Amino acid sequence: MAGGKLKIVIFGAYNAGKSTFIQSIDPNARHVEAHTSNGDTTVALDYGRAEIHALDIHLFGTPGQERFEFVRQIISRGMDAAVLMVDCSVQPDEFTLHLYETFIMQGIPVAVMLNKCDLSSACPATACAAFRNAKIFEICAHDPGRTMPALTAFVESLATDL
Repeated sequence: MAGGKLKIVIFGAYNAGKSTFIQSIDPNARHVEAHTSNGDTTVALDYGRAEIHALDIHLFGTPGQERFEFVRQIISRGMDAAVLMVDCSVQPDEFTLHLYETFIMQGIPVAVMLNKCDLSSACPATACAAFRNAKIFEICAHDPGRTMPALTAFVESLATDL
């Protein structure tokens, strides 16, 4: 792959692991959050960087609450690809399924990262069935030993589109 840059935007439902994924890839990532009674939550964006095969990868994380649709629209402008974080310890929700269908309809390259595969309640097979024909990676967002290889494989799969 030739040098250049890629803008990859990370989408997913609340608490799917978007911020953790970006921080796992880039320990110096930036995070804009608010403290709530349910814990911390992204209210604007996360930003991190990585270099893969001489490509500068810019990772932008979006808020997971549906009410932040306007933020997702702003952040997604000019994106080259999307990562959909899915908490595979619960059933995929309508919001997550809608995001996936939107990417497919718009022809946006997308990787589905099945997160929380280390939990006893995880059921990757159920999530795989919901996202058939997708590039699917089973990860634990807090483990760089699983996140970086998944991101690298996704970036490599984009080589023909660059």
